[in-house]
Amino acid sequence: LAGRRTQLLKGLPTISTVEENAAAGVSLCTFNVTLSPLPPEGVAILPTIVNSNPLTTAFDIVPKGDLEYMVVTTGDPVLDYETMPKSFDLQIFVEDITGRTDLKTLTVRIIDKNEHPVFRGNMAIQTVTLYVLEGAPQGRIYQVYATDPENAELKYSLLPAPVPFLVLENGDIFSTKVFDYERDQHCYFLNITVTDPGGLNLTKTVNINIININDERPYFTTKQRIYRIKEEQSPGTPVANITAKDPDDEDSPSRLFYSIQSSDRYFSINPSTGVLQVTRRIDRDAFPLRLHPNVSVIVRVEDSPSGGHASEMEITVIIDDINDNSPECNPSTFRKEANENMTAGTFLLELRNYCADTDIDPLNNRFNFTGLSGFGSNNFALESAVSGRLVMTGSIDLENPANLGVAVYSLTVRVQDIAYPDYSNIIYIYIRIKPVNDFVPVFNDLSYEFNVPEITKVGSSIGRVSARDKDWPPSVITYSIVAGGSIKDYTNLFWISPSKGVVKILARLDYETTQKHILVVQASDQEKSATASVTVNVLEVNDEEPFCSPNFYSFQIPVSLAVGTNINGFKIECKDRDSDPRSFRYFINEGNVNNHFTFSPSAGSNTSRLILASRFDYENGLDTNWIYRLRVYITDDNLLSARNKATHLIKTGTVTLNIRVIPNPTTVVATTVRLLKFIFTVVMKKENLFSESAWYVPFIITLSSLLLLGLLGYLGFLLVKWLRTHCPPSGKADGTPLMNAPEKKKPKKEVIMTMTKLNTVFDGEARDPVTGKIYEFNTQSGARRWK
Repeated sequence: LAGRRTQLLKGLPTISTVEENAAAGVSLCTFNVTLSPLPPEGVAILPTIVNSNPLTTAFDIVPKGDLEYMVVTTGDPVLDYETMPKSFDLQIFVEDITGRTDLKTLTVRIIDKNEHPVFRGNMAIQTVTLYVLEGAPQGRIYQVYATDPENAELKYSLLPAPVPFLVLENGDIFSTKVFDYERDQHCYFLNITVTDPGGLNLTKTVNINIININDERPYFTTKQRIYRIKEEQSPGTPVANITAKDPDDEDSPSRLFYSIQSSDRYFSINPSTGVLQVTRRIDRDAFPLRLHPNVSVIVRVEDSPSGGHASEMEITVIIDDINDNSPECNPSTFRKEANENMTAGTFLLELRNYCADTDIDPLNNRFNFTGLSGFGSNNFALESAVSGRLVMTGSIDLENPANLGVAVYSLTVRVQDIAYPDYSNIIYIYIRIKPVNDFVPVFNDLSYEFNVPEITKVGSSIGRVSARDKDWPPSVITYSIVAGGSIKDYTNLFWISPSKGVVKILARLDYETTQKHILVVQASDQEKSATASVTVNVLEVNDEEPFCSPNFYSFQIPVSLAVGTNINGFKIECKDRDSDPRSFRYFINEGNVNNHFTFSPSAGSNTSRLILASRFDYENGLDTNWIYRLRVYITDDNLLSARNKATHLIKTGTVTLNIRVIPNPTTVVATTVRLLKFIFTVVMKKENLFSESAWYVPFIITLSSLLLLGLLGYLGFLLVKWLRTHCPPSGKADGTPLMNAPEKKKPKKEVIMTMTKLNTVFDGEARDPVTGKIYEFNTQSGARRWK
């Protein structure tokens, strides 16, 4: 710029004007570049705005011809008279190829122009949408704001006119009515026009939407109020589709909520769709539906799940009965009894009295009885399918071979619905034919004879009687002894098993007393009876022992008694109830040392004497015992041969003898005694004072001693009793205890009393036929006691 300046720019400097808001490319002025004598290509630096005052980019230079240029507006920024400088000085520079330059100034003045008003705020950048709640009171709802570039006063207007809104000159928009969404228009489009004093205006649209609020109750569109369904519908089965509408949702699907207000247990409703459906089993035949088949349901519809507007409607569901129950019989099993030989037509059972169908509808609870079958059903019939009356078709004889063994007839009857689907049940009937006692028991034999050895053990079976009865089933026969079988000591000598007829003995038989017993045995079937004779022959057996007298004896004999002497004239005499007197045999089994003693005769007689068989020899030391205790055996087998002795029952009696040998008076017994290292001999001289006539003296002395001892013992007992009664205990004086003296315990006196109990030996047992208890008895004395 500091080079050589030459007049190169032609048409500058100059002053130009332009209206504000001119568009880009508006020409402000035109100027030329003079390069003479240079050619047009002689421009080194094209004309350029090198500076502006104030700075701006609102202008630019564009070529118009070869060396002709225009200053134009760029539109960036837009020229604004009200906000920008009113004048701009533009310095334009040019340089040719020779280095010549030129700098000229173009003054641009901005001319004010009446501009259109401009909306401010949201109205300037978008379409404003307003929302007005229905039911809101009329009044100001919005204010539009616009400005004029020339700051002129603006006016607002509204098109179209017939709308329930107005705009004041200050831009306030007012509603002129209370809107009802269900009756009025839902959306309004207001054209708001702002106008300046020059008549320029600008129009913007304001959308006003009326907002629906929940101010209406929903109402049911379903008109039907009564529905019918059959019982036993599966859960989930739809019953009714309840529909409703909310006036607040007129232009869109209503979002309603359904519920059941009544405490109903059979139905539920879908809260969204309003479908009423079965919830659980519905049994028309059960209470309370059996009495009241109509179910009332209160359905409620709400337009909000938590509060809001609601409506209710009552609907009635009628439950219809279906045939869903089979006839039932209580009991379903019958047990009846009928006597044999009953006549045809005899009434047994009427089934209808025990059966019922719980279906409530009379068309569904009718039933019949059919299909009588089972073993022996030909003996029975149903008189009527309606009543189920069961009768006999003929008599039944249990003894008839065709019916033999049949006591119970098993029948079945079907009870079946008349209505479809023909439900049925089976009734079981058991008829027991009670036998009639037509026949008398008959013994297999008219009389019985039993041979019983007399030694048969008590309680043993001796025989059996048997009877039979032609009745079927066979009657239970009971046996008893009605006569006979008693002796002097026993009322019942025999017993018979009531069920088996086995005869047993209750006491020992004795041939020697009674050789034959005749019994009368009865067989009874509880109604009828028969008798038979039973003879019990008692067989003799050698069961009695020889009994000898005396069976115990003590005596003394001199040592010098001659051999062959009947000692003291002693003899034994034996008896046997079942043996001959010649059958006795005598021998000494124990105590006969050196065989000094024997019996004569030794056999063949019931009397035998004690004989001294050999002399005593004490001097030579052959004999040392002075006392002999002999045990004598007496058997009743003397008449038996050796062969029969091995098999024949032999009884033995016993006798005990005590024999004391008395030395002679001259007999000296030397006894040597060693005492304190001295040896001396004591000579004892014994004098025989034995007298056979004084045998009673020892007995009297012994008896007297026992009586004296008893008397002394009794007196001692009385003395002790008196002392315990009259003498106070030691350590006490005048009833006052000694405080410092230790108490002395009184020694205990033990009195030992020995008691000898004589026990009866009970060697047998039997059962009492009356009470059935077991008792024991003594076969010798007949004594009895309960076991």
